[in-house]
Amino acid sequence: MYRVLLYYKYVKLSNPEFFAEEHLEFCKSLGLKGRILISPEGINGTCSGSITGTDKYMEHMHRHSAFSDLWFKIDEVPKHVFKKMHVRLKQELVTFRFKEDLDPNIISGKHLSPSEWLEKMQEEDVIILDGRTDYEFDLGHFKNAIRPPVRSFREFPEWVERDFSKFKNKKVLTYCTGGVRCEKLSGYLMREGFGEVYQLDGGIINYSQDPEIKGKLFDGKCYVFDERISVPINFADEYTVTGKCHHCSKPTDRYVNCANLDCHLQHFECEECEEKWARSCSKECMKAVRHEILTSA
Repeated sequence: MYRVLLYYKYVKLSNPEFFAEEHLEFCKSLGLKGRILISPEGINGTCSGSITGTDKYMEHMHRHSAFSDLWFKIDEVPKHVFKKMHVRLKQELVTFRFKEDLDPNIISGKHLSPSEWLEKMQEEDVIILDGRTDYEFDLGHFKNAIRPPVRSFREFPEWVERDFSKFKNKKVLTYCTGGVRCEKLSGYLMREGFGEVYQLDGGIINYSQDPEIKGKLFDGKCYVFDERISVPINFADEYTVTGKCHHCSKPTDRYVNCANLDCHLQHFECEECEEKWARSCSKECMKAVRHEILTSA
């Protein structure tokens, strides 16, 4: 049995370069695999490992003065969900590139527990904003949430200024996978004059794991950045498929990468179309020289 750990914390690190180098070697010594970002503003990570390895990792982090209260969201899995261990030094935990500093310890939306979020979500005159990208939304989202037409997190400021600023007088509820993006997004909204901003504490993953809420009112699945690609969220309601096949528009939650290695576009593709289109997103890709299936045949 293995575990997946998902965690973040915004905290000032005095020597992030040294911490990142040391942290990589420590993770490797425990047999962990995953992707961890270190920056002057803290840590943002997800990794997989054995029960023993993840226990030792969490104990080690909680002994660190900066991470004594670090919150780990834990999923059990049958095997590793990453191929390698990466610890990278970045300027930001999430790439936002806003012109002003947005420290979530100073400015961010009010955190809502899963039960508070469920209640608030059903109030009248609320705006539910998905704080992720369009392709994550398409795989699964909360009912009545607004789909942001962005492919990366750093596109949010321009879109908010152009299309979302009309909701400044509304109650805005933001959510993302584990919470790290909404810390910045909710703070940005408040900085831009949105009066009442909330965020889902611990994100979609924490909401799904709440024993009473069980992911209620979430349609589809949650996109995750590992080999699983998606995880189920709603264990309270009947499952609803939100994705549509790229070719035939049949409902499906199967995300695949285009087999043309020069394209590799991630797209929805049902099993029938995967066979018909050779896991390609277009006729051009299906005939491409560097087509994975043709090359391996």
